[in-house]
Amino acid sequence: MILEHVGLSQINGSLVVLDGVKDATFDEMVVLKLNDGTQRVGRIVMIEGEKCVIQVFEGTTGFSLNNTRTSLTGHPMMVDLSPEILGRTLDGLGRPIDGLGEIYPQYRRDVNGSPINPVSRVYPRNYIRTGISAIDALATLIRGQKLPIFSGSGMKHNELAVQIVKQADVSDGEEFAIVFAAMGVKNDVADYFKKSFEAANVMDRVVMLLNLANDPIVERIITPRAALTIAEYLAFDLGKNILVILTDMTSYCEALREFSSSKGEIPGRKGYPGYLYSDLASLYERAGIIEGRKGSVTQIPILTMPGDDITHPIPDLTGYITEGQIVLDRGMDAIGVYPPISVLPSLSRLMKDGIGAGYTREDHNPLANQLFATYARVQDAKALASVIGEEELSPSDKRVMEFGRAFEQQFVGQGSTNRTIEETLDLGWELLSMLPKEELDRVDQVMLDHFYKPKADPKQRELGLRRAFKND
Repeated sequence: MILEHVGLSQINGSLVVLDGVKDATFDEMVVLKLNDGTQRVGRIVMIEGEKCVIQVFEGTTGFSLNNTRTSLTGHPMMVDLSPEILGRTLDGLGRPIDGLGEIYPQYRRDVNGSPINPVSRVYPRNYIRTGISAIDALATLIRGQKLPIFSGSGMKHNELAVQIVKQADVSDGEEFAIVFAAMGVKNDVADYFKKSFEAANVMDRVVMLLNLANDPIVERIITPRAALTIAEYLAFDLGKNILVILTDMTSYCEALREFSSSKGEIPGRKGYPGYLYSDLASLYERAGIIEGRKGSVTQIPILTMPGDDITHPIPDLTGYITEGQIVLDRGMDAIGVYPPISVLPSLSRLMKDGIGAGYTREDHNPLANQLFATYARVQDAKALASVIGEEELSPSDKRVMEFGRAFEQQFVGQGSTNRTIEETLDLGWELLSMLPKEELDRVDQVMLDHFYKPKADPKQRELGLRRAFKND
């Protein structure tokens, strides 16, 4: 027999208060039936004695203190799981919205997931190829890693997310799939995601969750949890390597701030709740590999930094929890470099353990070190040129400036090209060959002798270009 509670004690926006409730649990789902026969679902977000505060998902329009009957379900928010979920488009709560019918579940699981025993975690190894040189070569994404993208408002992070979905794969032929969750996006952005995936014929390996800007904020708080629950099922039950892309985590954090404020909680830095760190950790720490299980869960959270401020609480706390970051640069975006990845502040802390012989190629690590070192010299040369002018630079600094321009336009600014890891590494050596061998200082001599192929003498190169131009 299901017990129903008649009426409400208080209504405050999307929150309602119910008195006289016994044996309720935090995060428990409830069903609220109105006298006109309609019903809505809610979630218990606070318990004080026998008083429960319930967040109503569809809002409280039409509610009064005496026209509802509330029943507790006895379980938290659940997601329907089945192998047929691949290729489907769902709402923020994991319900189908693609018109292809309901999902007939093999399992129904709590969106909050089950904590992974730290002892059973396997150290991340091997890499996921994104086809983007600046990531694959210099901030390599490792399976089981959480590697965020720090962007800014109006920058091309949506295009970058779509490109990663189109191109990402694993090198050893194991099963691979993507869970893509968009939070607080406008309708045109949601349509862009759907049409891009369909046009690229990748929807058969993608599960897409869409939470629109006009959807309830409580749904936005559930969306990344539903996405990660689906990812864990695909990875640890079906043995797939899963890449989870969460965009935009700033929208999630702002929904959390609004939700916290509506409950009357004491705000922390910039109005965000004091538990923002632990809340983000409860999402990011669901990435990983479990001993004895075949699959893996890798995360790429994307967040827009308010005011391009990397010290803002959202990127600041995210950086503490995750293993590196990929930073997008507004200056490079303004001059048309795509993807506008800022190389020097970007890093992957697990990169060294998933590259090299047996993973990518034996020259990967020394090449990456040399590219970082040389590009750092480019920044020094740019700073000096801004004072004395580029024409007054030494011949060595002029060569470094030439390398910097080629590196930004060809290596970083690859456009929508999908590069293999071999093409990326070969291009890196080709660009380094613009510099004399004696100016390279971070490369093992054996690697240098094997892969370094110096270009022709500058005068011969110029003569060749003139001949080619004349022939054209």
